[in-house]
Amino acid sequence: MAAHLGEWVNLALRWVHVVTGVAWIGTSFYFNWLNSRLAPPEVPEPGVAGEVWSVHGGGFYRVVKYTVAPGSLPRTLHWFKWEAYATWLSGIALLVLIYYLGAGVYLIDARVAGLGRGAAVAIGLATLVAAWVVYDLLCRSPLGKEPLALAGTLFVLGVALTWGLTRLLSARAAYIHVGAALGTIMAANVFRVIIPSQREMVAAMAEGRPPNATLGRQAALRSLHNNYFTLPVLFVMVSSHYPVTYGHRLNWLVLAGLTLVGVATRHWFNLRNQGWRGRGERARPNAWLLPGAAGAMVALALVTAPRGGDGAAGGTASFADVRLIVARRCAPCHSAVPTFPGFIGAPKGLILDTPDDIHAQRERILTAAVRTRIMPLGNVTGMTEEEREQLGHWIRAGGLK
Repeated sequence: MAAHLGEWVNLALRWVHVVTGVAWIGTSFYFNWLNSRLAPPEVPEPGVAGEVWSVHGGGFYRVVKYTVAPGSLPRTLHWFKWEAYATWLSGIALLVLIYYLGAGVYLIDARVAGLGRGAAVAIGLATLVAAWVVYDLLCRSPLGKEPLALAGTLFVLGVALTWGLTRLLSARAAYIHVGAALGTIMAANVFRVIIPSQREMVAAMAEGRPPNATLGRQAALRSLHNNYFTLPVLFVMVSSHYPVTYGHRLNWLVLAGLTLVGVATRHWFNLRNQGWRGRGERARPNAWLLPGAAGAMVALALVTAPRGGDGAAGGTASFADVRLIVARRCAPCHSAVPTFPGFIGAPKGLILDTPDDIHAQRERILTAAVRTRIMPLGNVTGMTEEEREQLGHWIRAGGLK
Protein backbone atom coordinates (compact mmCIF):
# COMPACT_ATOMS: atom_id res chain seq x y z
CA MET A 1 0.00 0.00 0.00
CA ALA A 2 2.85 2.41 0.82
CA ALA A 3 4.41 1.87 -2.61
CA HIS A 4 1.03 2.36 -4.31
CA LEU A 5 0.45 5.60 -2.40
CA GLY A 6 3.95 6.75 -3.31
CA GLU A 7 3.19 6.25 -7.01
CA TRP A 8 0.10 8.44 -6.75
CA VAL A 9 1.93 11.13 -4.80
CA ASN A 10 4.60 11.07 -7.50
CA LEU A 11 1.94 11.39 -10.21
CA ALA A 12 0.17 14.26 -8.46
CA LEU A 13 3.39 16.22 -7.88
CA ARG A 14 4.61 15.63 -11.43
CA TRP A 15 1.30 16.75 -12.85
CA VAL A 16 1.36 19.93 -10.77
CA HIS A 17 4.98 20.51 -11.82
CA VAL A 18 4.17 20.19 -15.51
CA VAL A 19 1.02 22.33 -15.37
CA THR A 20 2.60 25.16 -13.39
CA GLY A 21 5.76 24.93 -15.49
CA VAL A 22 3.73 25.35 -18.67
CA ALA A 23 2.04 28.40 -17.15
CA TRP A 24 5.36 29.92 -16.08
CA ILE A 25 7.13 29.27 -19.35
CA GLY A 26 4.14 30.52 -21.30
CA THR A 27 4.09 33.87 -19.51
CA SER A 28 7.89 34.15 -19.81
CA PHE A 29 7.84 33.55 -23.55
CA TYR A 30 4.85 35.86 -24.05
CA PHE A 31 6.27 38.84 -22.18
CA ASN A 32 9.67 38.51 -23.83
CA TRP A 33 7.92 38.39 -27.18
CA LEU A 34 5.87 41.42 -26.14
CA ASN A 35 8.95 43.45 -25.22
CA SER A 36 10.57 42.58 -28.55
CA ARG A 37 7.51 43.57 -30.57
CA LEU A 38 6.85 46.99 -29.01
CA ALA A 39 6.57 49.79 -31.55
CA PRO A 40 6.10 53.53 -31.03
CA PRO A 41 2.38 54.25 -30.54
CA GLU A 42 0.56 55.44 -33.63
CA VAL A 43 -0.90 58.24 -31.54
CA PRO A 44 1.78 59.48 -29.11
CA GLU A 45 0.80 59.26 -25.45
CA PRO A 46 2.69 60.82 -22.52
CA GLY A 47 4.90 58.26 -20.80
CA VAL A 48 4.10 55.42 -23.22
CA ALA A 49 7.22 53.68 -24.60
CA GLY A 50 5.49 51.44 -27.11
CA GLU A 51 2.43 49.45 -28.08
CA VAL A 52 1.54 46.10 -29.63
CA TRP A 53 -1.61 45.26 -31.56
CA SER A 54 -2.60 41.60 -31.86
CA VAL A 55 -5.55 39.39 -32.72
CA HIS A 56 -6.43 36.18 -30.92
CA GLY A 57 -9.53 34.11 -30.29
CA GLY A 58 -11.71 36.35 -32.38
CA GLY A 59 -10.76 39.59 -30.66
CA PHE A 60 -8.36 42.53 -31.12
CA TYR A 61 -5.97 43.48 -28.33
CA ARG A 62 -3.87 46.58 -27.76
CA VAL A 63 -1.11 46.37 -25.15
CA VAL A 64 0.94 49.42 -24.17
CA LYS A 65 4.14 49.58 -22.12
CA TYR A 66 5.03 52.66 -20.13
CA THR A 67 8.53 54.06 -20.07
CA VAL A 68 8.49 53.79 -16.27
CA ALA A 69 4.91 53.78 -14.94
CA PRO A 70 1.46 55.23 -15.71
CA GLY A 71 0.39 58.52 -14.21
CA SER A 72 -1.83 56.82 -11.64
CA LEU A 73 -2.09 53.36 -10.16
CA PRO A 74 -4.76 51.25 -11.91
CA ARG A 75 -7.61 49.73 -9.90
CA THR A 76 -6.62 46.16 -10.85
CA LEU A 77 -3.02 45.09 -11.37
CA HIS A 78 -2.20 41.51 -12.35
CA TRP A 79 0.97 39.90 -11.00
CA PHE A 80 2.80 36.90 -12.41
CA LYS A 81 4.62 35.06 -9.63
CA TRP A 82 2.70 32.02 -8.37
CA GLU A 83 3.46 30.10 -11.56
CA ALA A 84 7.18 30.37 -10.72
CA TYR A 85 6.77 29.56 -7.05
CA ALA A 86 4.49 26.57 -7.64
CA THR A 87 6.80 25.16 -10.32
CA TRP A 88 9.82 25.38 -8.02
CA LEU A 89 8.02 24.02 -4.96
CA SER A 90 6.58 21.04 -6.85
CA GLY A 91 9.97 20.39 -8.44
CA ILE A 92 11.70 20.39 -5.06
CA ALA A 93 9.02 18.07 -3.69
CA LEU A 94 9.70 15.65 -6.57
CA LEU A 95 13.45 15.91 -5.96
CA VAL A 96 12.95 14.97 -2.32
CA LEU A 97 10.44 12.20 -3.05
CA ILE A 98 12.41 10.49 -5.81
CA TYR A 99 16.08 11.31 -5.28
CA TYR A 100 16.43 11.99 -1.56
CA LEU A 101 13.98 9.48 -0.09
CA GLY A 102 15.10 7.00 -2.76
CA ALA A 103 18.76 7.97 -2.51
CA GLY A 104 20.05 4.39 -2.58
CA VAL A 105 18.47 3.82 -5.98
CA TYR A 106 18.43 7.19 -7.75
CA LEU A 107 20.95 9.51 -6.07
CA ILE A 108 23.93 7.37 -5.12
CA ASP A 109 26.07 5.25 -7.43
CA ALA A 110 28.77 3.35 -5.55
CA ARG A 111 30.75 2.98 -8.78
CA VAL A 112 31.09 6.77 -8.94
CA ALA A 113 31.68 7.70 -5.28
CA GLY A 114 31.25 5.92 -1.98
CA LEU A 115 28.92 8.49 -0.46
CA GLY A 116 26.42 7.86 2.29
CA ARG A 117 22.83 9.03 1.99
CA GLY A 118 23.37 12.09 4.20
CA ALA A 119 26.46 13.25 2.31
CA ALA A 120 24.80 12.82 -1.08
CA VAL A 121 21.68 14.73 -0.03
CA ALA A 122 23.84 17.48 1.49
CA ILE A 123 25.74 17.83 -1.80
CA GLY A 124 22.45 18.08 -3.70
CA LEU A 125 21.00 20.78 -1.44
CA ALA A 126 24.29 22.71 -1.29
CA THR A 127 24.33 22.74 -5.10
CA LEU A 128 20.99 24.57 -5.20
CA VAL A 129 22.01 27.17 -2.61
CA ALA A 130 25.49 27.76 -4.03
CA ALA A 131 24.15 28.12 -7.58
CA TRP A 132 21.89 31.01 -6.61
CA VAL A 133 24.47 32.74 -4.39
CA VAL A 134 27.21 32.63 -7.04
CA TYR A 135 24.85 33.68 -9.84
CA ASP A 136 23.41 36.59 -7.85
CA LEU A 137 26.85 37.84 -6.81
CA LEU A 138 28.05 37.75 -10.42
CA CYS A 139 24.96 39.64 -11.61
CA ARG A 140 25.55 42.35 -8.99
CA SER A 141 29.27 42.57 -9.74
CA PRO A 142 30.79 44.71 -12.53
CA LEU A 143 30.61 41.58 -14.68
CA GLY A 144 26.83 41.89 -14.58
CA LYS A 145 27.08 44.93 -16.85
CA GLU A 146 28.86 42.87 -19.55
CA PRO A 147 26.23 40.46 -20.95
CA LEU A 148 28.55 38.33 -23.09
CA ALA A 149 31.23 38.06 -20.41
CA LEU A 150 28.58 37.16 -17.82
CA ALA A 151 27.03 34.55 -20.10
CA GLY A 152 30.44 33.01 -20.81
CA THR A 153 31.31 32.90 -17.12
CA LEU A 154 27.99 31.31 -16.18
CA PHE A 155 28.38 28.70 -18.91
CA VAL A 156 31.89 27.74 -17.76
CA LEU A 157 30.73 27.52 -14.14
CA GLY A 158 27.74 25.43 -15.22
CA VAL A 159 29.98 23.00 -17.10
CA ALA A 160 32.28 22.78 -14.07
CA LEU A 161 29.28 22.09 -11.84
CA THR A 162 28.09 19.33 -14.17
CA TRP A 163 31.54 17.74 -14.25
CA GLY A 164 31.79 17.83 -10.46
CA LEU A 165 28.34 16.36 -9.88
CA THR A 166 28.96 13.48 -12.31
CA ARG A 167 31.99 12.60 -10.12
CA LEU A 168 29.90 12.52 -6.95
CA LEU A 169 26.33 11.44 -7.75
CA SER A 170 24.70 9.03 -10.15
CA ALA A 171 24.73 10.39 -13.69
CA ARG A 172 20.97 10.73 -13.76
CA ALA A 173 20.96 12.59 -10.43
CA ALA A 174 23.79 14.85 -11.60
CA TYR A 175 21.74 15.99 -14.59
CA ILE A 176 18.65 16.54 -12.47
CA HIS A 177 20.59 18.66 -9.97
CA VAL A 178 22.00 20.86 -12.73
CA GLY A 179 18.44 21.44 -13.91
CA ALA A 180 17.28 22.02 -10.34
CA ALA A 181 20.07 24.55 -9.84
CA LEU A 182 18.95 26.48 -12.93
CA GLY A 183 15.33 26.23 -11.81
CA THR A 184 16.30 27.56 -8.38
CA ILE A 185 18.06 30.52 -9.98
CA MET A 186 15.00 31.23 -12.10
CA ALA A 187 12.57 31.06 -9.18
CA ALA A 188 14.90 33.10 -6.95
CA ASN A 189 15.13 35.73 -9.68
CA VAL A 190 11.37 36.08 -9.45
CA PHE A 191 11.24 35.97 -5.64
CA ARG A 192 14.33 38.04 -4.82
CA VAL A 193 14.62 40.52 -7.70
CA ILE A 194 11.68 40.73 -10.09
CA ILE A 195 8.77 40.82 -7.63
CA PRO A 196 10.54 43.08 -5.05
CA SER A 197 11.39 45.54 -7.86
CA GLN A 198 7.80 45.57 -8.98
CA ARG A 199 6.51 45.98 -5.42
CA GLU A 200 8.78 48.96 -4.87
CA MET A 201 7.61 50.60 -8.10
CA VAL A 202 3.97 50.07 -7.14
CA ALA A 203 4.62 51.40 -3.62
CA ALA A 204 6.30 54.48 -5.07
CA MET A 205 3.26 55.21 -7.19
CA ALA A 206 0.89 54.68 -4.26
CA GLU A 207 2.94 57.12 -2.16
CA GLY A 208 3.24 59.68 -4.91
CA ARG A 209 6.99 59.14 -5.38
CA PRO A 210 8.56 58.80 -8.83
CA PRO A 211 9.27 55.09 -9.46
CA ASN A 212 12.91 54.02 -9.75
CA ALA A 213 13.45 53.05 -13.38
CA THR A 214 16.67 51.19 -12.46
CA LEU A 215 14.66 48.60 -10.55
CA GLY A 216 12.54 47.96 -13.61
CA ARG A 217 15.63 47.44 -15.75
CA GLN A 218 17.09 44.99 -13.21
CA ALA A 219 13.86 43.01 -13.18
CA ALA A 220 13.75 42.95 -16.98
CA LEU A 221 17.36 41.68 -17.13
CA ARG A 222 16.69 38.81 -14.71
CA SER A 223 13.53 37.96 -16.67
CA LEU A 224 15.64 37.76 -19.83
CA HIS A 225 18.10 35.44 -18.06
CA ASN A 226 15.21 33.18 -17.10
CA ASN A 227 14.11 33.17 -20.72
CA TYR A 228 17.48 31.76 -21.84
CA PHE A 229 17.61 29.18 -19.04
CA THR A 230 14.23 27.73 -20.01
CA LEU A 231 15.14 25.31 -22.82
CA PRO A 232 18.14 23.74 -21.03
CA VAL A 233 15.92 23.20 -17.97
CA LEU A 234 13.21 21.62 -20.12
CA PHE A 235 15.74 19.15 -21.54
CA VAL A 236 16.91 18.16 -18.07
CA MET A 237 13.28 17.55 -17.08
CA VAL A 238 13.02 14.81 -19.74
CA SER A 239 16.67 13.67 -19.67
CA SER A 240 15.94 10.56 -17.59
CA HIS A 241 14.28 9.09 -20.71
CA TYR A 242 17.53 9.40 -22.70
CA PRO A 243 20.33 7.35 -21.11
CA VAL A 244 22.48 7.86 -24.21
CA THR A 245 23.08 11.38 -22.85
CA TYR A 246 23.63 11.05 -19.09
CA GLY A 247 24.96 7.48 -19.42
CA HIS A 248 27.81 8.44 -21.75
CA ARG A 249 31.33 8.63 -20.33
CA LEU A 250 31.47 12.29 -21.45
CA ASN A 251 28.01 13.05 -20.04
CA TRP A 252 29.11 16.43 -18.68
CA LEU A 253 30.19 17.56 -22.15
CA VAL A 254 27.01 16.17 -23.69
CA LEU A 255 24.92 18.31 -21.33
CA ALA A 256 27.11 21.33 -22.11
CA GLY A 257 26.47 20.80 -25.81
CA LEU A 258 22.73 20.39 -25.35
CA THR A 259 22.68 23.53 -23.22
CA LEU A 260 24.28 25.49 -26.05
CA VAL A 261 21.71 24.04 -28.46
CA GLY A 262 18.90 25.23 -26.18
CA VAL A 263 20.37 28.70 -25.69
CA ALA A 264 21.05 29.12 -29.42
CA THR A 265 17.50 28.08 -30.26
CA ARG A 266 16.05 30.52 -27.72
CA HIS A 267 18.34 33.29 -29.06
CA TRP A 268 17.09 32.64 -32.59
CA PHE A 269 13.51 33.12 -31.45
CA ASN A 270 14.39 36.23 -29.48
CA LEU A 271 16.13 37.79 -32.48
CA ARG A 272 13.25 36.83 -34.73
CA ASN A 273 10.85 38.51 -32.33
CA GLN A 274 12.95 41.66 -32.66
CA GLY A 275 12.41 41.62 -36.41
CA TRP A 276 15.36 39.54 -37.64
CA ARG A 277 13.42 37.36 -40.05
CA GLY A 278 16.32 35.44 -41.55
CA ARG A 279 16.26 37.08 -44.96
CA GLY A 280 17.78 40.05 -46.70
CA GLU A 281 19.64 42.69 -44.73
CA ARG A 282 18.37 41.44 -41.41
CA ALA A 283 19.29 37.79 -41.96
CA ARG A 284 22.89 37.92 -40.80
CA PRO A 285 22.63 37.96 -36.99
CA ASN A 286 20.47 34.86 -36.62
CA ALA A 287 20.59 32.98 -39.94
CA TRP A 288 23.20 30.51 -38.67
CA LEU A 289 21.69 29.80 -35.25
CA LEU A 290 19.13 27.09 -36.08
CA PRO A 291 21.37 25.30 -38.63
CA GLY A 292 24.16 25.49 -36.05
CA ALA A 293 21.91 24.00 -33.36
CA ALA A 294 20.82 21.22 -35.71
CA GLY A 295 24.45 20.53 -36.64
CA ALA A 296 25.37 20.37 -32.96
CA MET A 297 22.62 17.81 -32.34
CA VAL A 298 23.99 15.66 -35.18
CA ALA A 299 27.52 16.01 -33.78
CA LEU A 300 26.33 14.96 -30.30
CA ALA A 301 24.54 11.96 -31.79
CA LEU A 302 27.78 10.92 -33.48
CA VAL A 303 29.87 11.50 -30.36
CA THR A 304 27.56 9.33 -28.24
CA ALA A 305 27.23 6.57 -30.86
CA PRO A 306 28.48 3.11 -29.79
CA ARG A 307 32.10 2.39 -30.65
CA GLY A 308 33.07 -1.12 -31.73
CA GLY A 309 31.70 -4.19 -30.01
CA ASP A 310 30.27 -4.60 -26.55
CA GLY A 311 32.09 -6.99 -24.28
CA ALA A 312 35.64 -8.33 -24.63
CA ALA A 313 36.61 -9.49 -28.09
CA GLY A 314 36.34 -13.22 -28.62
CA GLY A 315 34.23 -13.82 -25.50
CA THR A 316 31.20 -16.07 -25.39
CA ALA A 317 28.17 -16.45 -23.17
CA SER A 318 25.33 -18.93 -23.17
CA PHE A 319 21.70 -17.99 -22.80
CA ALA A 320 21.61 -19.98 -19.57
CA ASP A 321 24.27 -17.61 -18.17
CA VAL A 322 22.39 -14.56 -19.46
CA ARG A 323 19.07 -15.70 -18.04
CA LEU A 324 20.64 -16.18 -14.61
CA ILE A 325 22.20 -12.70 -14.72
CA VAL A 326 18.90 -11.12 -15.73
CA ALA A 327 17.01 -13.01 -13.04
CA ARG A 328 19.44 -11.89 -10.32
CA ARG A 329 20.23 -8.34 -11.42
CA CYS A 330 17.32 -7.08 -13.55
CA ALA A 331 14.12 -9.02 -12.81
CA PRO A 332 13.79 -7.86 -9.18
CA CYS A 333 12.44 -4.62 -10.69
CA HIS A 334 11.66 -5.58 -14.30
CA SER A 335 9.05 -8.21 -13.57
CA ALA A 336 5.30 -8.53 -13.74
CA VAL A 337 5.51 -8.83 -9.96
CA PRO A 338 8.61 -6.87 -8.81
CA THR A 339 10.29 -8.05 -5.62
CA PHE A 340 12.48 -4.98 -5.10
CA PRO A 341 11.11 -2.74 -2.29
CA GLY A 342 9.17 0.29 -3.48
CA PHE A 343 8.30 -1.03 -6.95
CA ILE A 344 4.71 -2.03 -7.67
CA GLY A 345 5.17 -2.36 -11.43
CA ALA A 346 7.97 -2.84 -13.92
CA PRO A 347 9.65 0.52 -14.73
CA LYS A 348 8.68 1.71 -18.20
CA GLY A 349 6.68 -1.51 -18.59
CA LEU A 350 9.89 -3.46 -19.29
CA ILE A 351 9.34 -7.07 -18.15
CA LEU A 352 12.15 -9.64 -18.27
CA ASP A 353 10.49 -12.73 -16.79
CA THR A 354 10.66 -15.19 -19.67
CA PRO A 355 13.21 -16.17 -22.36
CA ASP A 356 10.99 -14.48 -24.95
CA ASP A 357 10.96 -11.27 -22.87
CA ILE A 358 14.75 -11.24 -22.59
CA HIS A 359 15.26 -11.96 -26.30
CA ALA A 360 12.78 -9.27 -27.36
CA GLN A 361 14.40 -6.63 -25.12
CA ARG A 362 18.06 -7.48 -25.80
CA GLU A 363 18.83 -4.14 -27.49
CA ARG A 364 17.43 -2.22 -24.52
CA ILE A 365 19.48 -4.41 -22.19
CA LEU A 366 22.55 -3.70 -24.32
CA THR A 367 22.04 0.06 -24.10
CA ALA A 368 21.13 0.27 -20.42
CA ALA A 369 23.33 -2.41 -18.82
CA VAL A 370 26.32 -2.68 -21.16
CA ARG A 371 26.90 0.51 -23.15
CA THR A 372 25.80 3.21 -20.69
CA ARG A 373 25.87 1.07 -17.49
CA ILE A 374 23.01 3.11 -16.02
CA MET A 375 21.16 -0.06 -15.07
CA PRO A 376 20.55 -1.38 -12.52
CA LEU A 377 19.81 2.03 -10.99
CA GLY A 378 22.59 2.82 -8.54
CA ASN A 379 23.69 -0.78 -9.24
CA VAL A 380 21.56 -1.74 -6.26
CA THR A 381 21.51 -5.40 -7.29
CA GLY A 382 25.28 -5.50 -7.65
CA MET A 383 25.79 -6.35 -11.34
CA THR A 384 29.49 -7.01 -11.93
CA GLU A 385 31.62 -5.93 -14.88
CA GLU A 386 32.04 -9.59 -15.82
CA GLU A 387 28.27 -9.97 -15.98
CA ARG A 388 27.95 -6.88 -18.16
CA GLU A 389 30.56 -8.34 -20.49
CA GLN A 390 28.67 -11.63 -20.66
CA LEU A 391 25.50 -9.79 -21.63
CA GLY A 392 27.44 -7.95 -24.31
CA HIS A 393 28.97 -11.18 -25.67
CA TRP A 394 25.57 -12.83 -25.93
CA ILE A 395 23.87 -9.89 -27.65
CA ARG A 396 26.81 -9.37 -30.05
CA ALA A 397 26.57 -12.99 -31.01
CA GLY A 398 22.94 -12.56 -32.04
CA GLY A 399 21.11 -13.04 -28.77
CA LEU A 400 20.13 -16.64 -29.47
CA LYS A 401 17.97 -18.49 -26.95
